[in-house]
Amino acid sequence: MYVWKQLSPSVQQQLDLGIAFGMTDVGNVRPSNEDNFYIDRELGLLAVADGMGGHEAGEVASSDALISLAHFIRASAAREHGEPMPDFVPSNYDPALTDPFVDWNQTTSAAMTTLHHAVEFANQRMYQINRGNRRAEGGGMGTTLTGIWQPVPDGPQFVFHVGDTRLYRFRHGHLTQLTRDQTMYQRAIEAGVVHNLPGRNLLLQALGPSSGVQPELQMQTTEPGDLYLLCSDGLHGACPDEQIAALLAASTDLETTCAELIDAAKRNRSRDNITVVLLQCTQ
Repeated sequence: MYVWKQLSPSVQQQLDLGIAFGMTDVGNVRPSNEDNFYIDRELGLLAVADGMGGHEAGEVASSDALISLAHFIRASAAREHGEPMPDFVPSNYDPALTDPFVDWNQTTSAAMTTLHHAVEFANQRMYQINRGNRRAEGGGMGTTLTGIWQPVPDGPQFVFHVGDTRLYRFRHGHLTQLTRDQTMYQRAIEAGVVHNLPGRNLLLQALGPSSGVQPELQMQTTEPGDLYLLCSDGLHGACPDEQIAALLAASTDLETTCAELIDAAKRNRSRDNITVVLLQCTQ
């Protein structure tokens, strides 16, 4: 029997980018928490995953995706220093014709390549588990995955995104959604559909169910005072942007603000798990 474990503690952590804090809550309705989050000071990595597939399956999916992503990025750094490839990376892993462990210290494109392969690796691990459990293509457990990675201190930040977990930036009093929901609902809205809209939680892609995944990648430049919010749809599906912005504007410390965001979602009758990670930028 799988026992859910929060991957990163809810304590304030100092990263090169700034101060980070995360919190997750089972919410009002769900019997278990299929969300998880990960903050790694040494890697400069923050991420949130929202699992699916039911009790235990979703919990496994979110945790495994976050761990796999971090392991792959850590292994890329180890390879650069001449260390052998870790045992957890299959010897036949080759998602592209190029070496996935590229030197991300040198170029933006190299960092993007490493990040893309890291997400692909997490997807392949989960996909193989689904296939081993005789799940058909498109079935089995899965998870969203969204986060920020700063590979080099004082260097640029890279955003990766699959699914409908969101990244927001609160800068100079304005809230901006930096990721686009990869859902049938969002696609319909953008196509101008106004009637008979699909459900908001119908994903166009997630890690695990299919052999291929195309993460959205982007580079961001931060400013001192920026406040970044990573959150599962348990928050943004229940709280309008105006309410989220008001709580971020009134923020005095990250722990209190995380708790207030979760409480607001629960008061708004969120029917899902709720996870929030905040990053207060100092550079």
